[in-house]
Amino acid sequence: MATPDMEEIDQGKLEQTLGQLVIDMGAALNSALVLIGLDLGFWEALDGNGPTTSDALAERTGVRERYVREWLSTQAASGYLMHDASADTFTLAPEQAMAFARIDSPVYLAGGYHLISAVFKDREKITERIRQGEGFGWHEHDTELFTGTEQFFRPGYRANLVDAWLPALDGVVDKLTAGAEVADIGCGHGVSTTLIAQAFPNSMVHGFDYHDGSITRARELAAEQGVENVDFAVASAADYPGRDYALVCYFDCLHDMGDPVGALTHARNTLSGDGSVMLVEPYAHDDLAENLNPVGRMYYAASTVLCTPSSLAQPVALGLGAQAGEARLAAVAAEAGFGSFRRATETPFNLILEARV
Repeated sequence: MATPDMEEIDQGKLEQTLGQLVIDMGAALNSALVLIGLDLGFWEALDGNGPTTSDALAERTGVRERYVREWLSTQAASGYLMHDASADTFTLAPEQAMAFARIDSPVYLAGGYHLISAVFKDREKITERIRQGEGFGWHEHDTELFTGTEQFFRPGYRANLVDAWLPALDGVVDKLTAGAEVADIGCGHGVSTTLIAQAFPNSMVHGFDYHDGSITRARELAAEQGVENVDFAVASAADYPGRDYALVCYFDCLHDMGDPVGALTHARNTLSGDGSVMLVEPYAHDDLAENLNPVGRMYYAASTVLCTPSSLAQPVALGLGAQAGEARLAAVAAEAGFGSFRRATETPFNLILEARV
């Protein structure tokens, strides 16, 4: 490959590229430190304690001060902590604490770094599958991925599912309030399943996932919360049991399936006559150009190493990808026999779509 003369290089573009690389390399390295901070209790120890010196945090957490100071400095350089040079103190502002220290916050995202960690652990295996043009099943990933997925999506589900998403569907809240059967397909650790069950005690909510480890964890979490109107079973999207469901849900998972048309066809066959399918999908426009932004970047990256390999490991291997967009999803629903398809509502991170027969 020929090397262009430096006279042909746009120095502004080169500096912009290198600057972005420095930012991204720092962010990648710090992703491990965010998790280390969780493991060592740094974020929790900073929350609500005002300006803190490295000595004070070291004493509070029992960690050697020299390590603490480097960690604090990294977070300050990342914009995740505030540093007062005059007093040489570090402060976790309430807004920062919501993202890093408060697990029940609607914007808690620190747990999502487990997902990133899992990708690095699986990188060599995924690379080889990509090289061979083969898929990589969800169940094949390092188990940290499952923890990261739970913690990444849980805040958004807690903040929106009961109060905004379900009310946006056609008559679904009234049905669930009176008592109905609900199926949550690809439920993972069952966060969405138990949230619906807790909000609608007269309804019975069934969580299904083909990954037995996730179903085991879902049962444990539901039991810990004392949720009784919920059950979980190992089953695929194409053969889960039951009939006359008032609502069938897919939370951030339909695009991971090898045969989403087949999955929605089975859902149509298990719905009650006036039932609804709710698809919660990553937010995406229909055109690539409109997705070239920070949210799209994150989802395309996840799609390359998680979602698309998962689909390609299954029969049909449609490979929708995490940024399929509303039009492509509507086409899938139409092929599965749904006559009505609409965007019920949205968030900056999700499209909430309703399909009806």
